[in-house]
Amino acid sequence: MFTIEQIDLVHSKVKSGADFPQYIQEIKELGVMAFETWVADSHTLYFGKDNFRIESSPQYEELKISDITDKEKFEKYLKIHQKGETDYFTFCKHCSETGIEKWIVDLEKMTCIYYDKDENEILIEKVPTP
Repeated sequence: MFTIEQIDLVHSKVKSGADFPQYIQEIKELGVMAFETWVADSHTLYFGKDNFRIESSPQYEELKISDITDKEKFEKYLKIHQKGETDYFTFCKHCSETGIEKWIVDLEKMTCIYYDKDENEILIEKVPTP
């Protein structure tokens, strides 16, 4: 199975949202089947075969997630991040500002679903392939 260290090594190559498709491809090759990331501190739970699960540590000081979800503003922030115009931490700050609590990426379906604090699906995206 994969380790957090292996995932961190792959993640270290990511400079912006433009690098996300390649990151997804590489962690999929490690055996990651899905992962769930919490915006507040970017700790992530990774899932593999046979109910394998491993969790990363928080990546930064906790951000406060807005109680009010602003889907339109979030979509604008997401687009600029995907173009490579913001780094990961800036994207996470934008998520917290617009009420996004977490996202779940399914590497089998190649989807990324963003959720608010009430577990409502705010946006479902297909993960592009590199």
